[in-house]
Amino acid sequence: MTTHGQSAEREDRLWLVRHGETEWSKSGRHTSTTDLPLTEEGERIAASLKERLAGEQFDLVLTSPRQRARRTAELAGFPDAEVDDDLVEWNYGDYEGITTAEIRETVPGWTVWANPVPNGETAAQVAARLDRVNARIAAVDGDVLVFGHSHALRALTARWLELDVTEGRHFVLNTATVSVLGWERGSPVIHHWNS
Repeated sequence: MTTHGQSAEREDRLWLVRHGETEWSKSGRHTSTTDLPLTEEGERIAASLKERLAGEQFDLVLTSPRQRARRTAELAGFPDAEVDDDLVEWNYGDYEGITTAEIRETVPGWTVWANPVPNGETAAQVAARLDRVNARIAAVDGDVLVFGHSHALRALTARWLELDVTEGRHFVLNTATVSVLGWERGSPVIHHWNS
C-alpha cells in the first residue's frame, strides 16, 4: 500500500455513514459520550441504507462503539462491524447535551472547529486519533466502510484530504447519509457527499 503522497495507483474508496437520527441529533444537542439509541425514524432510515450498500464489497467495516453507530451498522446489514474506539464523536466536554445556540449565549460565535471545548477534546487530539483511523484504512487494499458521527466523520474527511482537521467545518453531514472518498490522479478526493 502506498502513502497518500505516493497515491497514483490507489483506487480504494472510503465509505462514510453517519448514524441514524437520535432525539439529540434531531434537536441539535451536542452528543459525544451520551450513548443514545436511534429514534423510530432513525431506525427506519438506517434500515433503508441496507439496499443502498448491498451491491458493494468492503474489505473492512468499522464502527464507533456508541450504540447509535453500531445499531446503524446492524440495520444497514453490517452486524459484525468492528468497533474502533478512535471513531467516537468529538468529546464535547461541558457542552455535552447543549445546542450551539445555547453555547453562543455565553460564547458568541462559538464553533467546535474554532473554539475551546471546556473539559473536552482539542482539534489536535481529534486529529491524532482520526489520523490513526486513516492509517488503518491505508493499510487495507480494498474499500472500507465506516459508521460514525457528524463532527468525527467530517474531521476524518479533512484529514483524508490532507487538510487541517478544522477544515471539516466545510462538510455538512446529515444523519443516515452515505459519503464516498477516494482518489483521482493520485489526489485524495470526495466522490459523493451527504447523499
